[in-house]
Amino acid sequence: MQNDKSKFKDEFKRRIYKFALEIIKFIDELPNEKTCEIIGNQLLRSATSIGANVAEANAASSRRDYTNYFSHALKSANETKFWLGLLRDSSKADKDNTNRLLKETTEIANILASSILTLKGKR
Repeated sequence: MQNDKSKFKDEFKRRIYKFALEIIKFIDELPNEKTCEIIGNQLLRSATSIGANVAEANAASSRRDYTNYFSHALKSANETKFWLGLLRDSSKADKDNTNRLLKETTEIANILASSILTLKGKR
């Protein structure tokens, strides 16, 4: 039987993967405009980088390496919030859907930040 920590890690990985899929769908629904294409590409890179870095952390060779991957994932989450905010505030994307994705990005970033503090022994 899995312990609570292991269950949380598995659920977090699934949540990030689902988030990446939602971002892909969101980008595909953006208007066919040059600005949306450019920002959409940046958003795709940053949002999918979150999951890629968390996946890499699982293969880390040390606690420091693991922490670094989580730090990169957090930076990607913060970048993702920036691109989503631009799309929302420029009225290029549906506000309700963008706000929902921003909320999820913020929750993911908070989990990553909390994990980093724990890994660094500051919590």
